[in-house]
Amino acid sequence: MNYWLVKSEPFKYSWDRFNKDGRTFWDGVRNFQARNNLRAMKAGDLVLFYHSNEGKAVVGIAKVAKEFYQDPTTTDPNWVVVDLVPLESLKRAVTLEQIKSDVRLKDIGLVKQGRLSVMSLKSEEFDRILELANM
Repeated sequence: MNYWLVKSEPFKYSWDRFNKDGRTFWDGVRNFQARNNLRAMKAGDLVLFYHSNEGKAVVGIAKVAKEFYQDPTTTDPNWVVVDLVPLESLKRAVTLEQIKSDVRLKDIGLVKQGRLSVMSLKSEEFDRILELANM
C-alpha cells in the first residue's frame, strides 16, 4: 500500500463537502509531478486530505477508489484524475505549524514542496500525522 496527501482550498472543495458527496474524482491537477503522483496511485491506497490556504491542516483520511483515467474536465490527454472516497475525519486537525515543528516530519513533501497539490508520503510520515491527530 502507498500513502498520499492531496491539498484542496476549503472554499473550492472542503472535507465537509467531500463527505457529503461520498465520492469524487480529483481533478484540476496541472502540474506534471502531481499528475505523475495521480498515475502512481492504486486502488486501496490511503490519502490524507489537507485544507490549504485556509486552515492549513490535515483534516481527514480518504481512500483511492479508482485508479487514474482521463480528466473529464479537459480534452488534453496529459491530465488525469483518480476517484477518492472519504473514510474518516481526524479527531483533531493536524496543522502545518505542527507538521513543520515535528522533527519526524522534517522531510515531508508538504514542507519541502509546499506548492505541490498531490504528493506521496512515507508510511512513517502518514502514521506520525495520525499520531498527532490522536494526541
